[in-house]
Amino acid sequence: MFVTLDTIIIDVLRADMRTADIFAEAGMHCMGCTGAAFESIADAAAVHGISAETLVDRLNAFFGN
Repeated sequence: MFVTLDTIIIDVLRADMRTADIFAEAGMHCMGCTGAAFESIADAAAVHGISAETLVDRLNAFFGN
């Protein structure tokens, strides 16, 4: 999977549930959030005050991109 700022969080989680750890380490507990079904990584990162670009980079590294 290739992750972008516009990728919906649940799509990342569905691709590999182990990514929940990456979100949690960033302070985003997406597994229990209803927003995961419709929020992009950029939108959720803005709400949580974290760098969306850094999160996308970590997720892409996880997926080997």
